[in-house]
Amino acid sequence: MISAKLMLPLLLLAVVSTVPFTASAKECPALLNHSQTKLNSVETVSLCEAFQGNVLLIVNTASQCGFTPQLSGLETLYNTYKDRGFTVIGFPSNDFRQDRGSEANTAKVCYLDYGVTFPMMSRSSIKGEGSNPVFKALKASTGVAPRWNFFKYVVDRNGVPLAVFSSSTSPTDSKITNLIESAL
Repeated sequence: MISAKLMLPLLLLAVVSTVPFTASAKECPALLNHSQTKLNSVETVSLCEAFQGNVLLIVNTASQCGFTPQLSGLETLYNTYKDRGFTVIGFPSNDFRQDRGSEANTAKVCYLDYGVTFPMMSRSSIKGEGSNPVFKALKASTGVAPRWNFFKYVVDRNGVPLAVFSSSTSPTDSKITNLIESAL
C-alpha cells in the first residue's frame, strides 16, 4: 500500500509524463549559430545564448582607422537601445591593415580610450576564405562583404539582415536609428 504522502508525487509524475514535449525556444538562426572568443580574453561566448532574439548591429572595427572614433557613436547607440533588446557586436579585424599591434592594444583602444561596453569579439578576418563565420553568413545573406572598416549590418530579432551601411554612415545616423526602432 502506498502512503498518501507518496501518492501525490506519483500522480504528478504520471500527469507530467503524458504531456508531450514541445520546444519553447526558437531554433538558433544560422547567423548566430557560432561561438566566439571575447576581445583580449579566453572567455567564449555562444552567440545564440547571448544574442538570440535581439536586434543587432554587427560591425567590423579597427583600432587605428580614420573611422575609429565611430566607437563613441556605437557606444551611444548601444546605451540608447540596450534595454529594449538591442545590442552592438564589434568584430575587430586587421584585414585592411588598420588594427595593427596586439589584441591587447585593440582592447585598450576600445575599452579605455573609447569606453566601449558593448560586446567586442576577438580579432578575426572578416573577408575571404578564412573569414569569421558570422561575416561569411552576412555576405551570403546580403551579397555585401565589408569594403573597409566599420561596415554596419542591422539584423532583426530572427537573425535576418535588414540593411548594410558603409563606413561613412555614422552609427547614430537617422537611417540606422529609424531602422533599429522599427525592428524593436
